[in-house]
Amino acid sequence: MNALYILQSEKTGRYYIGSTTDFNNRIIKHNAGLVLSTKAYKPWKVVFMQDYAVYSDARKAELKIKRYKRRDYIEKIVQSGQMIL
Repeated sequence: MNALYILQSEKTGRYYIGSTTDFNNRIIKHNAGLVLSTKAYKPWKVVFMQDYAVYSDARKAELKIKRYKRRDYIEKIVQSGQMIL
């Protein structure tokens, strides 16, 4: 499954945006502390997930969100349950 996902730290409220070809395994790694960039902020909860037919589309969506670097933009995506163009 090719997916774009947004996690929220239950500890700090911080968001993490990522994409993967194996969603379930990736979330397990985040919460086990095996991902260096998210290790300090665990535990994580999934607040948004969207499937894509091909991984490159999920990656493009991830980079688009990361370019905005705005918490309010991320929260709009989470609340609406869909990517905002």
